[in-house]
Amino acid sequence: MQEMPVTRFSLLVRLRDGHDAQAWRDFVDRYGPIVYGFARRRGLQDADAADLMQEVLRSVAGSVGRLDYDPRRGTFRSWLYTIARNKVYTFLDGRRRHARGSGDSDAQQRLEEQPDRELDLAAAWDQEYERRLAALAMERVQGEFQPATWQAFWKTAVEGQSKDAGAALHMSPGAVYVAKSRVLARLKEEVELLQAE
Repeated sequence: MQEMPVTRFSLLVRLRDGHDAQAWRDFVDRYGPIVYGFARRRGLQDADAADLMQEVLRSVAGSVGRLDYDPRRGTFRSWLYTIARNKVYTFLDGRRRHARGSGDSDAQQRLEEQPDRELDLAAAWDQEYERRLAALAMERVQGEFQPATWQAFWKTAVEGQSKDAGAALHMSPGAVYVAKSRVLARLKEEVELLQAE
């Protein structure tokens, strides 16, 4: 598994200053989608996941002034994961205690098919973090490539189409392979740069 990016210590220091709005924007841009995606993958609906994300951010805001960050005791991301996991548990426990009717005759069956909450939430958290990191890297590098090169990469690497996907782009299978390889190599570089931040 790919190593996760490290939270910049400077960002954590800046978060302690409640007046540093840019630090909070950077923090929310980096971690908000991760928390939201993590909640959605745990089965929360859009509005509930957004509310949970706000609760996690509110908890961080209330605790960051007391945070004595020591990387030897664990990563900031692990601390944030613990907060998010606990908020998800609290939400799911509350939902179980206060069952709501959906009007759907299959609701009970769907509830029973939901995965047990003891699944490896840490792996889901890391997967969501990796997904967000990849999306950010793609946003940053897409403009560096010709549209046909990007489309060849997208169709084969993201959508999983065969190398014959190049026919619609008027590209040979070899050209599709080269395009995909170039974009993947550049994405790898960008992910490494993001990790270094």
